[in-house]
Amino acid sequence: MYFKNYTRIVAANFFSRSTMDDFTVGRLASHASSFSGALVELQKLHPSVPLALALEGENAQRRFLEFFAVTIRNPNTRAAYLRATTEFFDWCEKRGVTELARVEPMLVAAFIEEQTRRKSAPSVKQQLAALRKLFDWLVIGQILPGNPATSVRGPTHHVSVGKTPVMEKEEARRLLETIPIYKEDGTPDLLGLRDRALLGLMVYSFARISALLQMRVEDYAPRGKRFWITLHEKGGKFHRVPVHHLAEEYLDAYLLAAGIADERKSPLWRSGRGRAGTLSASGLSRGDAFRIVRRRAQAAGLGPGLGCHSFRATGITAYLQNGGTLENAQEIAAHASPQTTRLYDRRREEIRLEEIERIRL
Repeated sequence: MYFKNYTRIVAANFFSRSTMDDFTVGRLASHASSFSGALVELQKLHPSVPLALALEGENAQRRFLEFFAVTIRNPNTRAAYLRATTEFFDWCEKRGVTELARVEPMLVAAFIEEQTRRKSAPSVKQQLAALRKLFDWLVIGQILPGNPATSVRGPTHHVSVGKTPVMEKEEARRLLETIPIYKEDGTPDLLGLRDRALLGLMVYSFARISALLQMRVEDYAPRGKRFWITLHEKGGKFHRVPVHHLAEEYLDAYLLAAGIADERKSPLWRSGRGRAGTLSASGLSRGDAFRIVRRRAQAAGLGPGLGCHSFRATGITAYLQNGGTLENAQEIAAHASPQTTRLYDRRREEIRLEEIERIRL
């Protein structure tokens, strides 16, 4: 009974459905269920629970769950690490490794080698980081005598230019201008106003989508003669950015039509309610934002590869093309290193194209 109540509390407080896909939610439910009853029998009922941990007893399973609930604050990192670790244990089970003591460096290295052939280097490096931290946690809890992933090396990864698709300035302007803000009967289109404000703010503030989606109405407020936004960044940091006059226009129109300006503690970005074209009281999820981007990009006749990060990269590139400095771009984007900001700078692609065209026969 203790473990059943314990996992219910942890699941309710640390694993938000809005930040996890159905796959991850199912994994968590299976892990939580395995805390009570006969462990091996529950393993048969819930095959997604790592058998290697189930056979170690309740302390090992509790330590596994505590790793995600106690040591990881960022919900997106928590979800990614849960997927990475459960994928590893599934891989082990398919190869007959069902005991934690048999998980050795050679086994982890074989898993990483296979993943390297299937996935990008950053994804594999994240998987290896998840395994290292999980096994460290199990070692500290005296579940394992040593960390089998410590000595395993991941793939090398060096990037000078980011892979995120970037829009031309004219394309970004067309996308924002083609979003309908009025319905056929002349009434405000709440979803259109919301989408224009959200996408516009991503471009004009270089904001991460995860930081934007955490905003509440009170995070858009006047400071002197201008409005500022407060973004909840990684590591619990707050980042305040002045609002571009066009983004301010978009936000004011959205708040006025939605009638939520006085609901200061409520989510700024509301999800839609069915096909009625109205807004609910709950906030947008990352999946909702991604679908908005794809839908609005398609309507504007843009390519299918655009994602939420494309607006951040487009804004930074446009700023630098217009004479902005890399140092200020780094400050606005809240990047810890200027090297990260340079990944978003696509001006060099234009230079290379100009030089290539000099090749004349």
